[in-house]
Amino acid sequence: MIHDNRQCRLGEGALWHPERQQFLWFDILGKRLLSQDDGKPLEWRFDRMASAAGWIDRDRLLVATETGLAVLSLADGSLADVAAVEAGNPATRSNDGRADRQGGFWFGTMGKKGEAGLGAIYRFHRGEVRKLVSPISIPNSICFSPDGGTVHYSDTDRSIVWRQGLDADGWPVGQPQVYLDLSAQGWSPDGAVIDAEGGFCCAVWGQGAVMRFDADGKRTHEWKVGGRHSSCPAFGGPDLSHLLVTTALDGIEHPDEAQGKTYLVETGLAGLPEPRVIL
Repeated sequence: MIHDNRQCRLGEGALWHPERQQFLWFDILGKRLLSQDDGKPLEWRFDRMASAAGWIDRDRLLVATETGLAVLSLADGSLADVAAVEAGNPATRSNDGRADRQGGFWFGTMGKKGEAGLGAIYRFHRGEVRKLVSPISIPNSICFSPDGGTVHYSDTDRSIVWRQGLDADGWPVGQPQVYLDLSAQGWSPDGAVIDAEGGFCCAVWGQGAVMRFDADGKRTHEWKVGGRHSSCPAFGGPDLSHLLVTTALDGIEHPDEAQGKTYLVETGLAGLPEPRVIL
């Protein structure tokens, strides 16, 4: 069903805030963050593109923007810069991101026109920012195993999802391994989240769906939404069983009313609580 009728040019960064008991999501190209309070629409507007966030406390988010990381006050809408990342490169912006289970925050950058190899994946952890993956074209699907010992990420442009081990502090160890290669199907993995059973639940751009894969890469579930360009899922609700799915108008020549809206799916599965980011 439709959760929110506002159409996003590029919906992304879906997040369930456990202390506010609210879903939040970004419209990257619209330079805004959206939410609801008992059905009443909420909106925060920015002077730059922003794409993903982790929650710090009830009223603050760590937000990935086109110039780096900033703390957003949900109370007054102000952004306080934390770390400049590619701030001097007007050709790139932030993209997908998610908090890890060690209190860190991973986020990707990409070319504003989707240029090949222009992106990277970074991690913020207790004040430090490190570049971890480069080059990459369209970084997406950043999410973490229930025990926090594995990260998943994709390059949408290549239709490949990797997974890699993490140490006790959440830094990568060993080499990334291909988890899913969806190129034969022509599927483009976008945002993703891990459920309580360890299932990889991934929005597939162009397919109007979130697909779930088990640890062996076998597809077990598929949840359809009205928007063709499904872009990012997040589990939420009181029992974490509802799946919010953002979609996008971007790239659709003649969009109808279903495109770009934000959807809510009852999955029959449970998600995991979104971890807090430690500044």
